[in-house]
Amino acid sequence: MKNSLIILCLLLSATVFAQQEWGDVKNNELTLKEIAPVWTGCESATASKRDACFDEKLMQHIIKNFKYPANEYKNNIQGRVVVDFIVNTQGIVEVKGLTGGNKGLQDEAKRNILAIPKMKPGMLGGKPRAIKYSVPFNFKTGK
Repeated sequence: MKNSLIILCLLLSATVFAQQEWGDVKNNELTLKEIAPVWTGCESATASKRDACFDEKLMQHIIKNFKYPANEYKNNIQGRVVVDFIVNTQGIVEVKGLTGGNKGLQDEAKRNILAIPKMKPGMLGGKPRAIKYSVPFNFKTGK
């Protein structure tokens, strides 16, 4: 009986020691690399080049599609609008928030972002995942 009690104590202490040394399910963390959405024309590059290509294509899109709202330009209304958006699991852009500027400036920034073409969605752990972005628009009339 005494030997059984000693063996039981040793097993329990070994179990407690192992949990402290290795952690448990609550304390373990698994880090997965998030893969950004892929813009059409950026598919064949390496991961870092795809990210740079995404940034370049986004900048080109914004510049090409930028239109200063006529009423705001006429009234010399300037400001900065930040558009928070996601590229969803289907590769489609969804605007999640707008801050700054007036309604006319916000509407133009939103229109510009929503005109982004469909792309290959971002991935996490081999599954499509919505990826968040924030883009600032600076509206200046130069007057």
